[in-house]
Amino acid sequence: MNCVMNSDRRLPRALRLAPRAPRITDHPSPGTNLVIRHSPAAFTLIEVMVACGIFFMCVFAILALVSNTLRNARVLRATKVDPGMIAAQLSLTNRLFEGSESGDFGDLYPGCNWVSYDSEVMSNGLHQVDFTVRRRVGHEDIETHMSIFLFRPESPPGRLSGGHSR
Repeated sequence: MNCVMNSDRRLPRALRLAPRAPRITDHPSPGTNLVIRHSPAAFTLIEVMVACGIFFMCVFAILALVSNTLRNARVLRATKVDPGMIAAQLSLTNRLFEGSESGDFGDLYPGCNWVSYDSEVMSNGLHQVDFTVRRRVGHEDIETHMSIFLFRPESPPGRLSGGHSR
C-alpha cells in the first residue's frame, strides 16, 4: 500500500512514505486488481436509539440518587434540640429545690427555650423533674417533653416532707 503516485512527488519524503488508509471503493485502483467493498461500519438507527435509551436511563438513575442524597443531607443538617442537655446539667447538682426554672440555649440553639418543673415525689428525697423545650419552626411551636427521676437526699424538704416549694 506504500505506492508512490505522481502527485506525491511534491510532498516531502516522510509524507510520501507514510502508510495510507485504504480508500473504500467498488472500482479497482489503476494498476491493481484489488477491489475493496463497502463494509457496514456505521450504526443503524435502532442501535443508536437503544444506546440513547440506555444512556438516559443511567443519567436519570444517577440524578435520582443525587437528589435523594441531597434530601438526606438536608434532613441531617436540621438539628433537633434535646432536653437531655438540661437534664445532664441538673444531674450534676447535689441538691434539688421544688419549683420551676426556665432559660434558653444562647447561641447554641437560637430561638429555643426550656422550662423545667421539679416536684418531690417521695419524702425520702426522690424528685421528678419535667423538662419542656420549645422551638419555633415557621409559624408553629414544636415542644419536646422529658421527665427524669433524681434521688437527692441532701435536698431541702419539699411539700411531701413538710417543707415548702419556692
